[in-house]
Amino acid sequence: MSKPKTPIHFTVDGKKCQAFLGQTILQAAKDNGVYIPALCRWEGFEPAGACRVCTVRVAGRTMAACTQPVTEGMAVENNVPDLQDMRKSLIEMLFVEGNHMCPTCEKSGNCELQALAYRFQMLVPRFPFQFPARKVEAAGKKILLEHNRCIKCLRCVRGVRTRDNKAVFGALRRSRDKEITVDQALAAALPEKQARQAMDRCPVGSILRKEVGFVVPIGKRKYDKEPIGSDVEKAKD
Repeated sequence: MSKPKTPIHFTVDGKKCQAFLGQTILQAAKDNGVYIPALCRWEGFEPAGACRVCTVRVAGRTMAACTQPVTEGMAVENNVPDLQDMRKSLIEMLFVEGNHMCPTCEKSGNCELQALAYRFQMLVPRFPFQFPARKVEAAGKKILLEHNRCIKCLRCVRGVRTRDNKAVFGALRRSRDKEITVDQALAAALPEKQARQAMDRCPVGSILRKEVGFVVPIGKRKYDKEPIGSDVEKAKD
């Protein structure tokens, strides 16, 4: 018989919470009904700490909640004004760094970046738009890669693999020059279900299944009526 797990006690903004050894702050907070935003996290993937939207503060130090394990007695600051403003600024940076045209995007209403912009009431970004020159990679048989919308969260790199565990997506270069690439031969061989999963796992409209668009009509999509992280969304989880 396996030994029972020993609980770890911690707090988030003063709320008493309980976790288990090995859980990250993000996982444990969710189990305790506390919302921490994140864009690069996907259940079952190894945490990457790529987006930093989940940044919290512990003992005066900021850290990514998706990678930091919970420890006994930890006091986490989450929903405080300066951290919320920092998260909003990160979201604004993601918008101005790319070319996002929400009204014409197939993921509008299902886009996690868009949902967080609504949640943080982003109106006019505080940063100038960069308008980078980026291509649309549409030569493949099944997958269209729209680089203008990519936020480099690495979900596709970590989570889209063939049956023999070959990575379909990869990352070239680093920092501001980082670019997601796709092995079109492997992508073309993906089963239909997995090709759609690649699209669904992308938090924005960067990965699209070719010849399939607007399957769910605008107005009936997940985030149209309630912002991500709202009480209604928590109830759905």
